[in-house]
Order: sequence, then structure tokens, then C-alpha cells
Amino acid sequence: MSKPIRVVIAEDLDVLREHFCELVAGEADMEVVGLATSGKLAVQLALEKAPDVILMDIEMEVKHAGIAAAQTVLEQSPQIRIVFLTMHEDDETVFNAFEIGAFDYVLKTSSSEEIVAAIRSAHQGISQIRPEIAYKVKNEFARIRKNQAILFDATLILSQLTPTESEILDLLMKEMKIGEIAKHRQVEMSTIKSQINVILKKFKKKRTKEVVALLRQLNVTPLLYKPRGAGER
Repeated sequence: MSKPIRVVIAEDLDVLREHFCELVAGEADMEVVGLATSGKLAVQLALEKAPDVILMDIEMEVKHAGIAAAQTVLEQSPQIRIVFLTMHEDDETVFNAFEIGAFDYVLKTSSSEEIVAAIRSAHQGISQIRPEIAYKVKNEFARIRKNQAILFDATLILSQLTPTESEILDLLMKEMKIGEIAKHRQVEMSTIKSQINVILKKFKKKRTKEVVALLRQLNVTPLLYKPRGAGER
């Protein structure tokens, strides 16, 4: 007969911790080897008890305490499988959980069958991501791919700007007005307006605010500044 799955349960609410403990202990192929009321204690038990799986509440002593604890556990004992428990299913929480190496993510309101199945699957190395979570992950990858394409295009445009255009864009990023930029560069306002129109055409935008917002969103402002050549206006 194979050894039972060793499980640590980390949950700060007494009634839920007892519920999950009874649930796991009632399975013939599982045993509870530790109960934690905080992320800190979960880390301690993980090191002391060497469980196969940790059923980890995400929010305990502080928000995302379980995620921080799981990250520490996995850094020291990567063979331990983490199954997160939560009352929330917002995108940020889901992505944070999987980013640090969660094996599964189940709601506390899930059925007993779903929770024990998640523990077994994690122990077997099988990640059974539910359709709604898979949908979130798929959308996130699509968003990342789209942003990568936008970033590539913006970076290419920035690399092709003249030193003058780069400096004007840098000044626009610093929220300087056209008149202030003209004074700073010691040229007529009409010259600055003409140069800004060229920048807008390169970015295929109608307003400078759109270009500034795009570059801030992509966090590429450090790429902007190129020293102006001597005498260049």
C-alpha cells in the first residue's frame, strides 16, 4: 500500500481550518501532518514536516500572506505542491498565485470532492486548472502578446526619432507646454508645432497626450533622451 499524502493545512479561520482538517483526515489516502494559522507558521511546518501538499489560504495575517509563504516554501522545498484556497477569484490574485508556482487554485466554497481531487492531482503532478481559471490565463497571455507587439512598435519608432524629436518628446513627457519647449530650445513656437506634428505622424496619433500616455503605459521613458547635436534646433 502506498504512503498517504502528507498534507499541511494553512487557514486562519478556526471553523474553516477544522472543516478542511476533517475533510482531508477522512480520506484513506491522506493524512494531516500540520495545521497553520498564519503564513509564517505554514513555512515553519513545511520545513519541519516535509508535507507533499500544502492547502494554503491566500489571505491570513495580512493580505496575500499565503502567497508570500508559498514563495518562501518553494524556494527552499520546490518539491512541495501548493494548492491555494481563497474566497476571491480576481485576476490579480489568480496570476500572483500561479506566478510563484502554485499547482492549483480552488475556492473555499468548492465541493469537498473538488478540494480532495485538487490535493490528489497536485500530489500526482497533474495540474487541473478549471475552465474559468484557464480562461483568465488565456486572456492574460493574449494581453501580454498584444503589449509586446505595441512595445516593439513603439521602441522601433523611438529608435528612429531624430535627436531633436527625442528631446521634444522627453520634454512633453515632463509635461512642458509648447511655449515652454520653444523657449527652452530657443526656437519659434511654430517650429515646435511642426516638429510635434512629425512625431505624431510617426506614432500614428492625433494628440501628444496619446503618445505620452502610451509611453508611460509601456514604461519606455528612459529610452527617449538622445543628446542634441551641436547647433541642432
